[in-house]
Amino acid sequence: MKISEFLLSRAESKSYTWIVFIMTVFESVFLFIPPEVFMTPPIIANKKRAVPTVLAATLGSIVGGAIAYAIGMWLFDSVGVWIIENFASMEKFELAQSLFIKHGVFIIFLTAVTPVPYKLMAICAGFMGFPALLFLGLSAVFRTGRFAIVGYLLWRFQERANMMVKKFFWPLTIGAILIAAVGIFLMFML
Repeated sequence: MKISEFLLSRAESKSYTWIVFIMTVFESVFLFIPPEVFMTPPIIANKKRAVPTVLAATLGSIVGGAIAYAIGMWLFDSVGVWIIENFASMEKFELAQSLFIKHGVFIIFLTAVTPVPYKLMAICAGFMGFPALLFLGLSAVFRTGRFAIVGYLLWRFQERANMMVKKFFWPLTIGAILIAAVGIFLMFML
């Protein structure tokens, strides 16, 4: 059995939904791997997994956003600084803080729907005392929208995506690793 077929068969299991949930929590707090990476395998393996996968990513994102917000609010001097120094920089956090002051809700929207680090804005929102329910509500709406669009596209083009993954598994895997490595390198260089 090819490794791509093995991975897709594993992604088809119901327990993979928990992996999507847990990895999305981690992404919202400290990982720099977009949730779509975790969402893709179960949906292209089985169209019926689209809704549970989108829900798992959404709930994981909300839980992770709440954790990051709490870190910013109550544990900034210890855990928050450690996360920022190890996964970004204080300069980026200060930039996020100034953007948050200047643009508020728009920045929440931007970080929720783009690859811009959501975790920095969540920690920043907690640190600055932005209303928690407003932050989590906006995050839930925008992140759910993002995941629903991705889930729909994967559901809609499932056969083509499945065929592409099986045919180009190694080039896609190596390409994703290289893109992630370049992104991490640029993040630490800026």
